Amino acid sequence: MTDIFEAHRQRLLALGYRMLGGRAEAEDLVQEAWLRWQCVDATTIDTPAAWLTTIMSRLCIDELRARKVRQENYVGPWLPEPWFEEPLSPSPEALTELELADDLSMAFLLLLERLAPEERAAFLLHDIFEMSYTEIASVVDQREDAIRQTIARARKRVVAERPRFRASIRQQQELAAKISQAVALRDPIALASLFKPDAVLISDGGGKALAALRPVVGAAKIARFSLGITHDRKPGDLNFSFRWMNDAISLLAFDAHGKPVLALGFDVRSDGIAGLYAVRNPDKLGGLVPATA
Repeated sequence: MTDIFEAHRQRLLALGYRMLGGRAEAEDLVQEAWLRWQCVDATTIDTPAAWLTTIMSRLCIDELRARKVRQENYVGPWLPEPWFEEPLSPSPEALTELELADDLSMAFLLLLERLAPEERAAFLLHDIFEMSYTEIASVVDQREDAIRQTIARARKRVVAERPRFRASIRQQQELAAKISQAVALRDPIALASLFKPDAVLISDGGGKALAALRPVVGAAKIARFSLGITHDRKPGDLNFSFRWMNDAISLLAFDAHGKPVLALGFDVRSDGIAGLYAVRNPDKLGGLVPATA
């Protein structure tokens, strides 16, 4: 039974993260699915993958319902917990896949937050995990015709707001480097020039780190805010590092002791940066270490 479950663990984790926007939460529910798997007779289950996906989906739906209540008391905007990858060094063979993938992007996950739990599950299971309408109807306990309508509505909402342009890795690298330099030099003009005039910065401090309590709109305002939150730090106090976060390049900041203080993701368009996602809540940066450590 262990071998069967382990063969599906990564798929369950991937589903859980996209459903919840939190890796730690997803890992907890994968463990719960494992405990339930141990309590059944595997010989009675025709399709373990479908059984495990159903259990994981239902656990996630229940967690989303409970979290909605908890988030009412969350301080400031909420952002997904970053999904960190290895330090930036993609091979040429990986570039195409990395440039096309965006179902882990911060922008995409925030779009999913606008869907009801059942909508989110149905949409992800069909469009990302390629399950049939019949299978999904069983997962969320609805009629197949209702599921088709649910997925169509969810897809329409997501497609309408999903960015049509995804910047190349080279563009992301260049912009991240320019931001790092502008912040290090504390140059608000250079920093503002990198953003679209109507760019939006969403920062998540969770009440535990300095962050804006509402989105910051406008290139100049974003530049002033970004420099303001580090005004008390001397040159050299912050060390910057590039990493893959949510299928895109991100700029990470560590203090002099190697403690992570910021994970900054970008929504890069052809004419500049349209969105910035600044995760400062220390609970969401746990386990992150400088690439040179």
